Amino acid sequence: MSNSNRKAVSLSTDAIQMIRGLIIGEVITIVLIGGLWLWLRPRLFVNNRQDSVSSQNSEAVSNLTGSTFAQINDMPIGAFNYGGSTAWASIRQLVDSQIQNTRPEFQLLYVNPTDGSPGSGAGIRMLLAGKLDFTQSSRPLTDAEQAQAKKQGLTIEQRQVGMDGVAIVVNPELQVPGLTVEQLQKIYLGQITNWKQVGGKDLPIVPLSQSPENADTLLFPNQPADKQNLSSQVEYVYSTTEALRRLKTTPGSVYYASARGVINQCGVKLLPLGLTSEQLVSLYREPVVQSNQCPRQRNQLNTAVIKNATYPLTAKLFVMIQQNQGQEQQVGEAYAKLLLTEQGQRAITQAGFVPVNSQEIAAN
Repeated sequence: MSNSNRKAVSLSTDAIQMIRGLIIGEVITIVLIGGLWLWLRPRLFVNNRQDSVSSQNSEAVSNLTGSTFAQINDMPIGAFNYGGSTAWASIRQLVDSQIQNTRPEFQLLYVNPTDGSPGSGAGIRMLLAGKLDFTQSSRPLTDAEQAQAKKQGLTIEQRQVGMDGVAIVVNPELQVPGLTVEQLQKIYLGQITNWKQVGGKDLPIVPLSQSPENADTLLFPNQPADKQNLSSQVEYVYSTTEALRRLKTTPGSVYYASARGVINQCGVKLLPLGLTSEQLVSLYREPVVQSNQCPRQRNQLNTAVIKNATYPLTAKLFVMIQQNQGQEQQVGEAYAKLLLTEQGQRAITQAGFVPVNSQEIAAN
């Protein structure tokens, strides 16, 4: 077709307006999409970066803490009874509550004895009587307890999870530089009866103790609780709380107990203890808080002297587990595994005790 024969094609006004509207709409869409991208891009970058940092932090925490409560497999599901040592009170308050928060399927109920005072001995008796799934103890089994377990066809495993010191507690007015382990033991054997015999003033000694079978600490660590053979002069108390009341009102009295349970008490003081009078070691962490500063400030336990064995009298913390291939064994082993994770050992340190893991666990 020649140019002369071509006819001009004209568009109507409506068509032109429709095309113009389509073009403007496309431009507006492009502008909106571009603006939305410019607004989202930095936020997406930050979120991605935060996710990456969070992932790195989680990995770092995992590497730092090693094993945690959440990593223990095959946890029993249900509510389980346990009991035992009063020295474990801070562990029950701090560590066991952390376990409950992390593993809510594993519910723990502390059960007091229906007769007698609570303690390591009572917990072991209740375990042998089938009233507990496992028990906590601050001392090993006695010969009598082992014989009773054997008679019932039971084997009890003693799983150590921590350490404590045995503190020597007296009235704060008593002026004695300290005691040797031998002097302390002679006091409870009735061979030393006056404080003047160990460097104090002329004042009769009133030795206080829980019944050795129920006590959470042992004065003669190489002898079982039923072979302690304390003097007839020893006055027995129901609990450490009762002993602390007696100490405040009886200037010549003395008591031995879990260091963690008495270290921050007002109105009493702990005596240094040593193998010789030249090697007396205090359980107080420096600086020592004076009695007139308590309770605004409280003394703390020097766990280093327990850990490095310079303090001569210590107690081991055991989970007592029935080896019966049943629920009790599963529950006791699960609890011990939790305490022996790095998280558990750190929590035991925070509760004021010495961990047993080979790694150095620092309290945060």
